[in-house]
Amino acid sequence: MVSLGALWLPILLSAVLVFVVSSVIHMVLKYHASDYHRLSNEDAVRAAIRTGNPAPGQYVTPHVADMKLMDTPEVKQKFAEGPIAVMYLRRPGPVSMGPSLGAWFLFILAVSFFVAYVVSHVFGPGASYLEVFRIVGATAFLAYAAGQVPNAIWMGKPWSVTLKEIFDGLVYGLVTAGTFGWLWPR
Repeated sequence: MVSLGALWLPILLSAVLVFVVSSVIHMVLKYHASDYHRLSNEDAVRAAIRTGNPAPGQYVTPHVADMKLMDTPEVKQKFAEGPIAVMYLRRPGPVSMGPSLGAWFLFILAVSFFVAYVVSHVFGPGASYLEVFRIVGATAFLAYAAGQVPNAIWMGKPWSVTLKEIFDGLVYGLVTAGTFGWLWPR
């Protein structure tokens, strides 16, 4: 067994490297640029939402508060007419990337910490690069990728987007695995 204190460098460095890789994916490679589409009547939709003055939060339409209502003609008609949507509304105002990037880095750091916790109970000092790589890679991949699938299953997120996010999770897992394998205590 290896103490978590002995893994502070791979925890921190893997978080920094995943942050850099994710920045390259989104700012240089830009294969996520096609993940979002513009509504043909965006201004009208924005005006309609503004008219209702909803608070920031998560919304669904049609909204059905009780599953017993799903069989009513009114609800069936709403689903037949569409649209069916899940929306996340944020506070109006300028978009600031700083807080989101800070929260993203803290998430990555938390993933690296918990991956270290798991792997510290699996291997002792001197474990081989490949052994550490395999377990860290699988654990980090699950942390980064598995959570993407439920939104495709339940919320209608396009599978093409989900598969790209799973691929990102694989890349992040490999970066994390390589870092831990390289810096594993001897």
